[in-house]
Amino acid sequence: MDPLIDFLIQTRLSNMGQNGVTIEDDEPFFVADLGQVIRQHRCWKRNLPDVHPFYAVKCNSDPNLLRLLAELGTGFDCASIEELRSVLALGVDPARIIFANPCKAASSLVFAQRAGVSWTTFDNLDELDTIKRYHPNALLALRIFASDSDALIDLSKKYGAPIDSTWRLLQRAQALGLEVSGVSFHVGTGASNLASYIKAIQQAKTVVEQGKALGFVINVLDIGGGFQDSNFEKFVPKLQAALRREFPTGMRFMAEPGRYYARSAYTLVCKVISRRLQTGAQPEPDMLYQNDGVYGSFMNVLIEKEVLHPSLVSSGFHSLEGGSKRHKGKRRYSIWGPTCDSTDRVVKEMDMESEVKVGDWLKYTHMGAYTTATATQFNGFPSHRHVTYLNSELIGHRKSRKSMLEHLYGGWTYKDAILPIPVRYDASDTQ
Repeated sequence: MDPLIDFLIQTRLSNMGQNGVTIEDDEPFFVADLGQVIRQHRCWKRNLPDVHPFYAVKCNSDPNLLRLLAELGTGFDCASIEELRSVLALGVDPARIIFANPCKAASSLVFAQRAGVSWTTFDNLDELDTIKRYHPNALLALRIFASDSDALIDLSKKYGAPIDSTWRLLQRAQALGLEVSGVSFHVGTGASNLASYIKAIQQAKTVVEQGKALGFVINVLDIGGGFQDSNFEKFVPKLQAALRREFPTGMRFMAEPGRYYARSAYTLVCKVISRRLQTGAQPEPDMLYQNDGVYGSFMNVLIEKEVLHPSLVSSGFHSLEGGSKRHKGKRRYSIWGPTCDSTDRVVKEMDMESEVKVGDWLKYTHMGAYTTATATQFNGFPSHRHVTYLNSELIGHRKSRKSMLEHLYGGWTYKDAILPIPVRYDASDTQ
């Protein structure tokens, strides 16, 4: 639904500058298509019908995104008191929340207990002692070691009990009178190796058998997150088959997708605030400076080594620098954030189809995952971003792209395109 997103971007830009130069006119902003989230949920239900998604709140805690997911019927994976508060404030049943942090402060456990959040994870002996003292009636899932060496971030360096330690952990839980009802693992953020999932599923089966020998009824398997929408439909049928093969009956499955739901739904628009044209003998790319960087919405450039390919917003709202014409033809640029840190480089080098000038706006797609969630206020730059919401599902599945464009530019206004927030959804709409 790019034409609709472009329409909203251009309309917002056209409304800027009407009251002179304002701070808001120089701030980056998002357009979020909640219709894309609905399509992702429909795809999940079609391809992984046996696995109930518990959205990883850490990925993007936008309240309007959380509200939609709650209406769609997902559960929620929370890792802190603040994430628990965010979800509970929406009226979500605590039974739909898993406190999926294996190492928790005592105050967090007390908060969870008082809020009625029972499910939580552990992977070490000391955590069991803490749980016994502060949340003794919790339903526990033993998080086991799992690793995808090809993942964007390998979480096994921090969490997950090795399989040779699980028997001792289960024995300790039994001695403390705690209830272990589940097994969980997470192969890593942005995983792509099916073999890592299959190995973890097989080791989870070993833990289930160990628990049975100690009198535990382990009937929940949490297969974690790491799912990417780019390969999801090719990847998960084999995962679904592995789950059914190892656990043909008596097991409930859940997962903790984050970026799968959020990444493709958000588009970020940034303004070029300055430019350096290289005049030296060396053929260095010209430098663009924009109003957001790696200390803001682009932390993934540092953490995940993400390579970005922005496009120039196609509109009549660009600066002409005193009326000078824009030079056509490819131009090579590096793109930098607004802070005074030389680490704040968003794009090392890329070609643009034409000259980019001060006052132009750049569009970054697939910016919904670990962007606002990891933004800082380093150097005094604000982390808050304006978001315009829409639901492209309201356009109708049977409309062609051409008819949609005719509909947009044949009478739609900015207010027509903005999605009213809050809004309720019928989960049957995703069938």
